[in-house]
Amino acid sequence: MANPSQTLQASSAISTEASGPRFNLSLGKALIYLILIVGGILAILPFFWMVSTSLMTLGETINKQWLPKVPQFSNYVEAWTEAKFGKYFLNSVIITTVTLAGLLTTSILAGYAFGRIKFFGSSVLFAILLSTMMIPESVTMIPNFLMIRGDIIPLPGLPGWGGSWLNHLPALTVPFMANAFSIFLLRQFFIQIPDELWDAARIDGAGHLRFLLQVVLPISKAPVMTVLLFSFIGSWNAFLWPLLVTTKPTWRPLMVGLWTFVTEAGPETQLLMAGAVITIIPILILYFATQKQFTEGIATTGLKG
Repeated sequence: MANPSQTLQASSAISTEASGPRFNLSLGKALIYLILIVGGILAILPFFWMVSTSLMTLGETINKQWLPKVPQFSNYVEAWTEAKFGKYFLNSVIITTVTLAGLLTTSILAGYAFGRIKFFGSSVLFAILLSTMMIPESVTMIPNFLMIRGDIIPLPGLPGWGGSWLNHLPALTVPFMANAFSIFLLRQFFIQIPDELWDAARIDGAGHLRFLLQVVLPISKAPVMTVLLFSFIGSWNAFLWPLLVTTKPTWRPLMVGLWTFVTEAGPETQLLMAGAVITIIPILILYFATQKQFTEGIATTGLKG
């Protein structure tokens, strides 16, 4: 039978050995947390300043205060009215909705074709598609503009368009209804779906379209929502292209309206920040509504194949 003093010494030695690594691990975690906290503060600080400034008076913005004495929520009403954000907001909703409908259709069909259907030249075609992601947007902007203007190919349109899509809805939506990154993301998820599901669907007499609609899409909500969120942010925040293809306020989106308001509001910083907050509210709402699906989509979409 062991001596009680020896047992006590052995337990003390074990506890000492165990406490060493635990201390090092805690120190490492503390360092990681410190870096994350500093990074979080740096990321939140501009957003906090924007919201705080939007609730200030003009005098408080001139004095460069960090917090308003009395929140001025009337700044949002004034900015919405003066900048005519109602018209621009509706334009952005229409443009984003049409763009997302077209993008999801093309991305889902193309991603399924590359991931689940074997056809001649699929690998080469997919490699060419991925190579387009390396081309800067500024390089393709002028060719796209000439095409939208009708200088390269004749464009279908309504009477009175003059063979050009400038200042019309198709110019703001059609060029963004296909996206190589969205196709790649969905393809990487579709390719991981077990072949046994396809075999079972074939036994039931299902083809590719039925298998896609009834089997693949119901289990692909996470990557689809990820594509939806990325595409929504890109379409909603679009500025340079809408500014290039629109010369009238008829179809100008919210970001172009905000830019116009910046040139008109002058030194009224509180109204500018109120307008900026208005533009990002839909993005925040969509992100918090799809946060779970977005995280799952990033985590489950691997790089197989």
